[in-house]
Amino acid sequence: MRIDRLIRAIRETGNPTALGLDTKFEYIPESFALPYAKSGDRAGAVFAFNAEILASLRGIVPCVKIQAAYYEMMGVQGMNCLKQTTDEAKRLGYIVIIDAKRGDIGSTASAYSSAYLRDKSPFNADFLTVNPYFGTDGVAPFLEDCKENGGGIFALVKTSNPSGVEFQDIKTDDGRTLYERVGEKVSEWGKDMIGEEGYSSVGAVVGATYPEQGAALREMMPHTFFLLPGYGAQGATSERLALCFDAKGEGAIVAASRSMICAYKKTGGEDFAGSARDEALRMKRELAEALGTSRR
Repeated sequence: MRIDRLIRAIRETGNPTALGLDTKFEYIPESFALPYAKSGDRAGAVFAFNAEILASLRGIVPCVKIQAAYYEMMGVQGMNCLKQTTDEAKRLGYIVIIDAKRGDIGSTASAYSSAYLRDKSPFNADFLTVNPYFGTDGVAPFLEDCKENGGGIFALVKTSNPSGVEFQDIKTDDGRTLYERVGEKVSEWGKDMIGEEGYSSVGAVVGATYPEQGAALREMMPHTFFLLPGYGAQGATSERLALCFDAKGEGAIVAASRSMICAYKKTGGEDFAGSARDEALRMKRELAEALGTSRR
């Protein structure tokens, strides 16, 4: 199961971090992007940039989270870039999460799942983010494919954006919030897909910007692995993030995008790959200290 592989990769690297490749052409240093800009090949520049960072962080970061929207907006060339980036990450041994937040029902949900999660799918992800607000009808096709090939999903439970509270924090008839009810359902969907490491292939997206709520969800969902967005650019700190991990300092992975891929902007140079590596190592140390573990 991919969830076991993810947990073991985190242990091997001592680093519960996912590199977020939310790459825009505008994030690329001018000197590196110039040859591609002249030919109008923005997607080519994005892939070359991604490939350099992936090579630099190999063995330091165990997982990559690729935000599909940044590739979709470049059209056909962008979708090819998404595939190239996914294939390169897999070739280098990374676990790959595609962050596409797909959701629909019936044959449409099945088609989304076919694109990302099935064997020999075009984009060949290990995990896919899913919007569960269609209910079981909208998640069932993804669950079926995960059972079939060992992949996984991360369902939105408590998102990191401020206005998420407008709906997610609404109190339901039993006094619990909507996100708590969704979390309960996510646990139910994953109860027969628990791997050898004690976590289910059905994970949850829990915003790192809401650590107290994340801590409550951690207690409520002991077998659900968390994907924690919001570190760095959105303001979540490692100390508060630690509340979302289990007692062993496991059970979650922290996604960081701009803080890594744009780290070179803080140094004033254009060595984006080296700066990303330095930032990844700094983040690794920070998380290790916060989690109180002896990570390498």
